[in-house]
Amino acid sequence: MAHHYLRFFFEYGVDTPLWPEDMDSPYGYPTDLDRLPVSEAIRAELARLSEWYQSSLDWKDPAGPSPWSDEERELFKGRAYAALDALRGELGAGWTVRDESLL
Repeated sequence: MAHHYLRFFFEYGVDTPLWPEDMDSPYGYPTDLDRLPVSEAIRAELARLSEWYQSSLDWKDPAGPSPWSDEERELFKGRAYAALDALRGELGAGWTVRDESLL
């Protein structure tokens, strides 16, 4: 059985935090959440987090400070790490999901 590798990090303008190591991945590049063998709940949470992450940038002044408060940043971090743990649990032993989020 093949082992699959994903990288976990958020990117502005992208609706998923998952990126395969291989650009020719059958899961897409970036990863199409609908192609992953995980529950709809995990897919929805990862999509919500990606959408939420977009609000951490002031799109009118991208070089300026984030509009997020320290509390919102910590709340996001907690939800993101909880989602990562749940994702790893659902994917199981045939997958490695490397945290590159720098949250």
